[in-house]
Formats: sequence, structure tokens, C-alpha cells
Amino acid sequence: MRLSKYFVPTLKEAPAETSIISHELMLRAGMIKQIAAGIYNWLPFGLSVLSKVEVIIRQEMNNIDASELLIPSIQPVSLWKASGRYGVANDLNNEILRMKDRTGQEMIFTPTAEEAIVDIIASGIQSYKSFPISVYQISWKFRDEIRPRYGVMRSREFLMKDAYSFHMTKECALKTYEDMLKAYLKIYCRLNLVALPVAANTGTIGGDYSHEFHVLADTGESTIYYEKNLEEKLKSNEITLSLLQDIYAMEEEKHNPELHKAHVSEIVSSKGIEVGHIFYLGNKYSKAMSMKVQYRDGSLKHPEMGCYGIGVSRLVGALIEANHDEKGIIWPDSVAPFKFMILSLKTGDTKCNDFSNQLCSLLDKSCIDYLYDDLDDGPGVKFSRADLLGIPKQVIIGSKNAREGKIEIKDRKNGEVKVLDFNQFCNYLNSL
Repeated sequence: MRLSKYFVPTLKEAPAETSIISHELMLRAGMIKQIAAGIYNWLPFGLSVLSKVEVIIRQEMNNIDASELLIPSIQPVSLWKASGRYGVANDLNNEILRMKDRTGQEMIFTPTAEEAIVDIIASGIQSYKSFPISVYQISWKFRDEIRPRYGVMRSREFLMKDAYSFHMTKECALKTYEDMLKAYLKIYCRLNLVALPVAANTGTIGGDYSHEFHVLADTGESTIYYEKNLEEKLKSNEITLSLLQDIYAMEEEKHNPELHKAHVSEIVSSKGIEVGHIFYLGNKYSKAMSMKVQYRDGSLKHPEMGCYGIGVSRLVGALIEANHDEKGIIWPDSVAPFKFMILSLKTGDTKCNDFSNQLCSLLDKSCIDYLYDDLDDGPGVKFSRADLLGIPKQVIIGSKNAREGKIEIKDRKNGEVKVLDFNQFCNYLNSL
């Protein structure tokens, strides 16, 4: 992709309305543009990252046999009235966007989809033989935040992966809960993020218990309390639900100072960005909505449920909070919009242009994504733009190197530079 043909409206200066680095850099790098308070257009550069995060999440959900579906963003209020959640005085109801269609039917823009999922599964399954079953979707949700802020970190419209599981026994439900927990940790690992699982309140979703996943960051809105060696314990042990129950790791509302004092390990506190939340729901929703399934003994039971959310668009902000420097973004390879950024330092030079075009053809044949900065700007502007965008490898073509057939490759993360001839560069691509 040539930069002259690619819509990426970068900014030199930080916009006045930003207060955290991810919001600033997403605006400066031309990833998003605000259309209303807490609502953003996702531009090509940002959408590319968002899509790659989705791919990783889909792969790990599919790996634990969850089936993808898609539920409409607009739901009838009748579903929420059936579960008893509608009209209850809480934050979720305060944030619901309500509307009526032309017939006067009350509708809402979906903030979460427990009721719709129960309705779908109840209409399609009558026997215990079909359980357990897990489904998920990745779709846009809306919550009318009183104070949307921090860009995509606390927006009103957001992309979310929400999964739901159904079981005939509590033991089976907790097994899937554990599988989801492991899948979440794999997702964060593949995103080059360290996310700590901590016990959390179930809040307006409800259920018996839950865990949140937090990326440590000074800009986090939550405070978490955990054993000082928690990260090492998670790395050196098989992750199980029983392991987490033996570890002290709590979200602020669950933190117990007395238990804290009695704990043998040193407890520390940090700010965290919540990037996921999983719940064991019991039969709260299936019972409220009169969902019954025939069990093996002929009796009718309300299935046990779990629900599991990841803020996909929020993750993009968390990735930037965890991967940046004073020059701009530093994308992990797994989600980088492009693998290479080609910088032709002398656009009017025939040798530079020809050699750059030759490299573009090579990358095309190798099916490797790249962004070619073919704009008529000086080297300083090009280097600043490349650092801001944070593409992992910068391929630098100057007049001298072009004449000698040499390619300078700079690593965006550590600044290391290597110079290769054309054949060496071909071998380098083959090794990727």
C-alpha cells in the first residue's frame, strides 16, 4: 500500500481534548475520529488493528469449541422485561439507549445480550444431550456513559466479544468457566499483553462470582490488589480455577483489608485497565426466562450459564498504553497494521524510487503487508511519521544505499539497525 493512496490523516500535535496517551496517539496516528461524544469513526489504520485483534479472539474462542453467531444490535424491551432486568435502578439501566419503532414497540440498543441468547438457545434445544454448548459474537454495543472519556477506553459505542455457555450441572459450567479463563490468558499473551485475573463483583450482570482481567497501567481506572509474585505464579503453574482461588488477587470492591493482613505473601496494589470479565451466572437468566431442558432422569431443569466478555475496541487502547514511547506507538507483530514501512528518503531520485518499487514488488509476491511512504516529504518528516505509526520494521532507502543495492532495516521497538544486500533481504523475508 502506497501512503499517497492510503487514508491516514496524521497530526503533528496532540489534540487538546486528550488526557491519556492512547487517546492522543490514536488521534495523531489517524486511527479514529470522533463523530459525537464517546462515539468514534474507525479509520483504515485503526480498523486494521481492530480486525487483527478480532482474528486472535476468534481463533481462541473456536479452539475451545465456541460457535460464532451474530445478534442484532437493536433488541425489543420485551426480552429484558422477561428476565426482570429492565427498569431496575442500576447503572446498566441508566445507560441503556431507548427508542420506539414506527409501531410504538419499545426497543433498546444492546448493551449486553444474555436475554437474547437465552431466547435463541431455548428455542433450539430441548434435551440435555445437546449440552454443554458455548456461543459467542463480536458486535457493537452501546452504553450511554454519563462521562465518556479517554477515547476508546471509555466510549459509548464499543466493539465487544461476548460469549455465553449453557450446562446441565454446576460442575460442567465451572469447567467451561476455567476453559474460558485459560483462553483469555492465551489471547492476551498473543497480543503481547500481561493481564492479571482478579476476583471481582458480579455487578449488574449478576451471578455467583466473576473474574476481571487487568493490564497494569498508570492510566487505569481500577485499583487491584494482588500477591507481589502473581505474574510469576501464573507463568509457572497450570492455570486453573482452584489455583486462582488459592491466590490473593482482588478488584478494589472485593479487596478485604483483614484478609490482606493475614495473607502470607506480600500484597501490592496497582492501577489497572480492565480488558475482560467472565461470570458464572448459575441459573439466574434461564430461571427468570422460564427456560427448561429435560434432564437424563426425565426432570426439567433450568440450565446453568456463564457469560464472558472482552472489550475488543478497548483492547486497542490498552495495547497502545502498554506499547509506546515518546515518539509514538510500537505495535506488537501480532496486531501491526503492516509488517514493514518503506521510507524512500529522496522521492525525486530515480534510483531511490526504482529500488523502493522493486522492494514493493518483492513484498507483494511474498504476501507481506507493507506501507510505502512515497510522499514528497523530507527525511525528518518521514522518520517522525514512521515512529508515530509504530510499524515494527522500517525499511530505509537512501540515495547511496539505492545505488549500492543495500537495504537498511530499523527495528521500531529497540532501534537496532541492520544493512542487507538484496539477496540477504530475500532470505530475511523467507525467515519471517
